[in-house]
Amino acid sequence: MIGQQVLVLNQNMKRESGRKVQSGNISAAKTIADVIRTCLGPRAMMKMLLDPTGGIVMTNDGNAILREIQVQHPAAKSMIEISRTQDEEVGDGTTSVIILAGEMLAVAEQFLEQQMHPTVIISAYRRALEDMLNTLKEISIPVDTADRSMMLKIVHSAINTKALSRWSELACNIALDAVRTVELEENGRKEIDIKKYAKVEKVPGGIIEDSCVLRGVMVNKDVTHPRMRRMIKNPRIVLLDCSLEYKKGESQTDIEISKEEDFAKILQLEEDYIQQMCEDIIRLKPDLVFTEKGVSDLAQHYLMKANITAIRRIRKTDNNRIARACGARIVSRTDELREEDVGVGAGLFEVKKIGDEYFTFITDCKDPKACTILLRGASKEILAEVERNLQDAMQVCRNVLLDPFLLPGGGAVEMAVSKRLTERSRGLTGVEQWPYRAVAQSLEVIPRTLIQNCGASTIRVLTSLRAKHTQDDSVCWGVDGESGVLADMTSLGIWEPLAVKAQTYKTAVETAILLLRIDDIVSGHKKKDKDQPMGGQGAE
Repeated sequence: MIGQQVLVLNQNMKRESGRKVQSGNISAAKTIADVIRTCLGPRAMMKMLLDPTGGIVMTNDGNAILREIQVQHPAAKSMIEISRTQDEEVGDGTTSVIILAGEMLAVAEQFLEQQMHPTVIISAYRRALEDMLNTLKEISIPVDTADRSMMLKIVHSAINTKALSRWSELACNIALDAVRTVELEENGRKEIDIKKYAKVEKVPGGIIEDSCVLRGVMVNKDVTHPRMRRMIKNPRIVLLDCSLEYKKGESQTDIEISKEEDFAKILQLEEDYIQQMCEDIIRLKPDLVFTEKGVSDLAQHYLMKANITAIRRIRKTDNNRIARACGARIVSRTDELREEDVGVGAGLFEVKKIGDEYFTFITDCKDPKACTILLRGASKEILAEVERNLQDAMQVCRNVLLDPFLLPGGGAVEMAVSKRLTERSRGLTGVEQWPYRAVAQSLEVIPRTLIQNCGASTIRVLTSLRAKHTQDDSVCWGVDGESGVLADMTSLGIWEPLAVKAQTYKTAVETAILLLRIDDIVSGHKKKDKDQPMGGQGAE
């Protein structure tokens, strides 16, 4: 009885614990970081991914790459999750956050080997994170968001590391104009909703230089009737979300007809109903009617006689955008239309044919609060990449407008923070100072990767950068990502928003802490065999 083996876990459960798990997690995180490592900086390489459906994704945006990669290891999954968080929160820095988190875990490995307890390392990391964020606030400089050239520089440094860098002048202006357009200030709080009101429309064909921000909205629709006007100056616009056709009964309705005249009467009623709806609209003398639902032939006929252009079945989001652009209100019932619901802010309505599709443009709006970015390009893949880069650029603009503080880019911040942490670690007592100092070392991974990616000598440049940072007033010295030499970031004009950097550090350290906490992985796979008796081997 004594020597008998006791089975606690199910037979087909796999359990790993202790050191093995921690080293497994760290190596998984390092692997993910290595995948992304070459995507940092202006000399970044692109990755080409085939998704399961056979589509191609070509990108160097950290988040876009990791979204496509399928991984097995749980730690790797949480690494991928953080780049998504970073993308949703601040929109930029998805690559750096992965590289930093990977490095933070890599430096923790030696302490685990020396039998240091994970909680000691974690508390040191926590303290380091607080000091890092304080240092960032100290180094940061306020920015005047009204100064256009400064804003363009900030966006330029975000775009510079992407495929768009060739057209960065154009892209910076597009991003800045779009964000400026959708910026809303209501009783003291700023709201910049890029997702809803700055729509990116991709139209294959043409060249990237043709891309522009429309002072208004573009919808992929044509007019409903061929004889309706296709171009209207200063249109009066009515937006509906009800259908201009005869309403059928909600439930199944049966009508018994005894006389032939009754049938004619029913048909007459239907016509009258539609005519009434159209008269409600015509009463306001609009030039344009947009509806989210259908428009029947009869309604088209009435509207056309009144010289009104109708466009049907537009998306709700487009409708909201048109409302914001021209100042109209969306109305749910035609009999409730009032004069103040009509939008008169637009300067021009026209339908153009681009490629082989018709697009409706509502442009020249007075003070629009929504806009469309029209992207042109040679192929779908290029357009998708340009869109991703623009999203990043717009997010960076938004971050600066909401939190107008800047930090020097090009690894300068990392070196400055690393130096401060090393100085502070000397004041610490006990075991904690070693992991604390390791965090300072791990920050150097950003400038180091920048140097590696442009093929310069890592050790020489990094050593001289360290030496440079020991001098006074050298906070802004970093690596010029193009050539791999030391440069003053203020003269190069490479800036990053404080919000992005702070979020990067928070996310990276939190993830490292999370993965260090894990000391046991139990993974159970259910057997798919049907013929096995219930309960497996332990059942008898």
